[in-house]
Amino acid sequence: MRDFNYYAPTEVVFGEYSEEQVAFLVKKYGGTKVLVHYGGQSAVRSGLLDKVCNLLRKGGVEYVTLGGVVPNPRLSLAQQGIELCRREGVDFILAVGGGSVIDSSKCIAYGVCFDGDVWDIYLGKTEPVDMLPVAAVLTIPAAGSEMSEASVITNENGDVKLGYSNNLSRPKFAIMNPRRTFTLPPYQTAAGVTDMIMHTMERYFTMDDDMDLTTDLAEAVMRRMKTAVFDVLKNPEDYRQRAQIMWGGSVAHNGLTGCGVSDDWATHQLEHELSGMFDVTHGAGLAAIWPSWARYVMHQNLSRFVRFAVNVMDVPNDFSDPEGTALKGIEAMERFYHAIGMPINIHELIGRDITDNEIREMTRKCSRDFTATCGCLKVLTADDMEAIYRMAR
Repeated sequence: MRDFNYYAPTEVVFGEYSEEQVAFLVKKYGGTKVLVHYGGQSAVRSGLLDKVCNLLRKGGVEYVTLGGVVPNPRLSLAQQGIELCRREGVDFILAVGGGSVIDSSKCIAYGVCFDGDVWDIYLGKTEPVDMLPVAAVLTIPAAGSEMSEASVITNENGDVKLGYSNNLSRPKFAIMNPRRTFTLPPYQTAAGVTDMIMHTMERYFTMDDDMDLTTDLAEAVMRRMKTAVFDVLKNPEDYRQRAQIMWGGSVAHNGLTGCGVSDDWATHQLEHELSGMFDVTHGAGLAAIWPSWARYVMHQNLSRFVRFAVNVMDVPNDFSDPEGTALKGIEAMERFYHAIGMPINIHELIGRDITDNEIREMTRKCSRDFTATCGCLKVLTADDMEAIYRMAR
């Protein structure tokens, strides 16, 4: 069991009318002029963007807007946002959307207070000491960025996707109204749940087997998300199950399921290169990579994979064949992915065979030009990364 600090300062305002409090909350956390940052047209078509802006106006909060965030959010738009905030005297950033919008907001918030290239923060060349406060009106539960310290940005110059974590970036508040998720397409819903489960698995598959309560919590989150996603795919307006998913995304990535254990994140780092190269949906990319990663590393802690198979995937425990039980758990996860419309390999993800050159290029980027490793359950070298990509092809 590892010593830990648990820090989750975000105020969560959850419920059907939660966005009504947006102006009060902005002022509570010191905002006087807000950048309202959003994605494509869904926030406009749904009326949510107009509602948020009207509520800010009525509440006496000035604002400017910047839309255009896309999945795998782009550095170039964040740079535009930094310039806009400086020009307009913005002192608070409100993300209206999902993880990509929140991550872009965090990047802008870093950049406004940083006298340099914000990309250097994501490259690990420097550590920020301050940033603008960020908050979220969540519309797409998936990434958990509304409560986490993490953000991920894609630099179009070289198709490089990098993540950065700092407690400075934990949002001040997160407004969550499950009704705002009723119109999410099935694929986006399934990819989001896949991301939530993967956030939990990155902490669950560890060598630290003695923090039982954390493990129990992680298994409960994974089981609940599996059940809820089938219910909402059948009935998109199932408020009860949409609420489970919306809260599940936050719990999966606010640090609770990692208390007292080490975490891995190799699957995420491997997937970032898929997203960077092919601009695929993050959750789908995780589904395409995880089974190969799991088979490659399972002997590092076979008993943990057996426990996952039995407690999460409902596989009968064959005590005479733990390896067989573990493999059946991975196979059950693959069936779950297919059942909700997710891929289980790269060919299914991108619709064609990946080339040897593409594998080598992803390996190069993931290993930072063959100088870095990733993962914790098994520390992956560049050779290991390439082997997993080849298994997943």
